[in-house]
Amino acid sequence: MAIMDINADLGEGFGVWELGDDLALLDVVTSANVACGFHAGDPLIMRRVCAASVERGVTIGAQVSYRDLAGFGRREMDVAPAELTAEILYQIAALDGIARTEGGRVAYVKPHGALYNRVVRDAVQAKAVADAVRAYDPSLPLLTLPGSAVHDVVDELTVVAECFADRAYTPSGALVSRREPGAVIHDPDAVVQRAVRMALDGTVVAVDGGEVALKARSMCVHGDTPGAVELARSVRSALSGAGVTLESFA
Repeated sequence: MAIMDINADLGEGFGVWELGDDLALLDVVTSANVACGFHAGDPLIMRRVCAASVERGVTIGAQVSYRDLAGFGRREMDVAPAELTAEILYQIAALDGIARTEGGRVAYVKPHGALYNRVVRDAVQAKAVADAVRAYDPSLPLLTLPGSAVHDVVDELTVVAECFADRAYTPSGALVSRREPGAVIHDPDAVVQRAVRMALDGTVVAVDGGEVALKARSMCVHGDTPGAVELARSVRSALSGAGVTLESFA
């Protein structure tokens, strides 16, 4: 029987600026990737999302990133490994402290944006992220793509493979860059069909029409795209209807 976690990036507002409908998405997902203040989010938003996650029984994850508020964490940066490890450690600790005051805790770590894509191919930065997780709590799973360099540098850490219902894939199994047209799939029917196929068959159709094998335990639905909540609901409904058990991995 197929088991799948549904995660979404949440808490990505900042001050008076709001992005996405966190509360509505928390009624859909089983895991929440909460922004830790480096690409989005602030202490008040972090606390609100953590409280709402605990109330709904949704698992809390630290969504860590480069220090890039202006670029929403989507600009690649060359950060020295020791500095990157310290910055990731800072973010995990901040969110975990807030989560614990609300009766929860950080249960996993997921890189965001440019950092997410960088650690897929860069073993040095992947190790820097893994070192931060190991230093804080080696029991925390690290969420990444199936073919990520993270798998080769984690030692005793747990790595959980993730797939994306609404992102286009290259023939190598990487995500198509957001700089490229068609990187995000907006057709609800296509997203739902891809989600069910990934959960049941462990495959996805790449941009060249070929089939890419992937074995994922968690599926991301984005919260910052038009119609995100309805799309997430459709994905959840389709997975349940296909007999997939929806359950957090952490």
